[in-house]
Amino acid sequence: MEYDYIVVGAGSAGCVMANRLSENPSNRVLLLEAGASDYNPNIHIPAGLANLSNNTSLNWAYSTEPQSELHQRELFWPRGKVLGGSSAINAMIYLRGQPEDYDSWAALGNAGWDFESVLPYFLKSQDQQRGASRLHGSGGPLSVQDLRHVNPLTRVFIQAAEQAGYPLNNDFNGEQQAGFGIYQVTQRKGRRCSAATAYLKPALKRPNLTVITKALAEKVLLDNHRATGIQVSHKGRSRQFHGGEIILSGGAINSPQLLMLSGIGPAEHLRSLGIRPDHPLEGVGQNLQDHLDICTLAASSSSDTYDKTSRILAGIRYLLTQSGPASSNLAEGGGFVCSRLATDQRPDLQFHFVPGLLDDHGRNVMPGRGMTIHACPLRPQSRGEILLKSADPATAPTMQPNYLQSGQDLELMLEGARFATEIFSQDVFKPYVDGFIYPEPSVKTRDQKIDFIRRKAETVYHPIGTCKMGNDAMAVVDADLKVHSLDNLRVVDASVMPELVSGNTNAPTMMIAEKCADSMLNGV
Repeated sequence: MEYDYIVVGAGSAGCVMANRLSENPSNRVLLLEAGASDYNPNIHIPAGLANLSNNTSLNWAYSTEPQSELHQRELFWPRGKVLGGSSAINAMIYLRGQPEDYDSWAALGNAGWDFESVLPYFLKSQDQQRGASRLHGSGGPLSVQDLRHVNPLTRVFIQAAEQAGYPLNNDFNGEQQAGFGIYQVTQRKGRRCSAATAYLKPALKRPNLTVITKALAEKVLLDNHRATGIQVSHKGRSRQFHGGEIILSGGAINSPQLLMLSGIGPAEHLRSLGIRPDHPLEGVGQNLQDHLDICTLAASSSSDTYDKTSRILAGIRYLLTQSGPASSNLAEGGGFVCSRLATDQRPDLQFHFVPGLLDDHGRNVMPGRGMTIHACPLRPQSRGEILLKSADPATAPTMQPNYLQSGQDLELMLEGARFATEIFSQDVFKPYVDGFIYPEPSVKTRDQKIDFIRRKAETVYHPIGTCKMGNDAMAVVDADLKVHSLDNLRVVDASVMPELVSGNTNAPTMMIAEKCADSMLNGV
């Protein structure tokens, strides 16, 4: 079957690409997704995200290699395996990062990726509840709204941050990122607004768009130095689809995996697995970056925590009003600060507050009640890699993030935990905090605090960089997101980011797709 465009992966970027490319009725577009449809109600009811981390029908549920700096632990890496990808299972926080993040991309040799150049695509995507402004758009597909329900303890958290001397901020995507406040979320009328809801659903009625789910990509079909199609496993057999241009949008794990399965990647690594390196590109799978997170947990006797919330009552209220605790994204409030290690006025730490006990991604259900403050360094220096374990497309690749390989990353983790303890120790929190659970009260010395981080740190779900854009020897795509040395093949997802943005990665991933689709439709 012939298509003008084949998009592989219906996640945050793939849904955008499918929508924008099929806006032109003369374009025949095929969207392939390894997961299923997003029918599960836990996707659409915001607080349902608490039930998604262990749902392997919607989640790749990856694990990293043992981490040498984290007591040899294998960290859990949930990634969306469903229409909407990780935007269907994330905490819905809308953040862009800092303008300097994108200016840095441009300075690395990626013309057109500075903040002023990418801002129009953030605005094009957005339907901001508060209305349009220089930094916000309205009328776009992606609904960005204020939370319909904010837990009283989240308000206390913000008061505590102010009491500790930090400014308030009611718009982390405004002129300043620093400060504490309530996150805006990708919701529409109290329901999750994933990439599938925002971009794919409105396009499904178009006769020139075909969507096939449960189709696992096996390899890109190549003819000399040109991509001609894609081979997938679908309903128990291999099928081939041919197209004028192939767009890989599988994310920071699956896009480099598919390139390597197709003979595009580090030559010696591919040969070791019996794959002929038809197109050696040493940077494929390299430059892996992620936000590592440390959680400080405080016990509380407050009845406002979400630990014992009645699901039945919350569900009834939600069905009647689309509000209440079930409309919460759980990580309701947060903030950004400059640590003592910051070399400029840019925040280098981010916080998320959860009015409940959260340990091991919620998989460890703890007794009692409590509250959690996440802290993560925004621009880690550690770098890792994605490599193949085998030539079998159904086998998960090797994920080696090399967390805390950089000593500065460890120092910032210590700073983050210190800030969290400081906030919990403010007077306004005293009626609600009944002591610390993590770090344990016995943790007092520097060595004990480092051991706490090595025992408890986890990903906050932002892997990027494994098909980075640029023109150096380790770059995989150019500034138009075209794979070096090949025709008719692009990568469009978070893997092309050369460096992590200073915040959550979902909105920037959609921006990348908006920008690339626009350039493609204009003949680039």
